Amino acid sequence: MGSLLISANESAQMLGIGRTLFYSMHSSGRLGPEPVKLGRRSLWNRKEIEDWVELGCPARKPWLKRKNENFS
Repeated sequence: MGSLLISANESAQMLGIGRTLFYSMHSSGRLGPEPVKLGRRSLWNRKEIEDWVELGCPARKPWLKRKNENFS
C-alpha cells in the first residue's frame, strides 16, 4: 500500500497525465479533489483521487457537493 497523501507528481502519474496539466486542472477547477496543506507542501488524498476517477472526474464544484452530501 502506498502513502495516504501523495504529491502532485504522484497524483498526475496516477491519472496518466503530466504535472503541468495536473496543475492546470487544479487551478481551473476541473480537478475535483483539493489538496491538503502540510507545512509548505500540498498533498492529495490518494483515495479521494481514486474515488473522483470512479465517478467520472467531475469538476470541483459538483465533486465537492457530492463529497459533502456523503459526509452529512
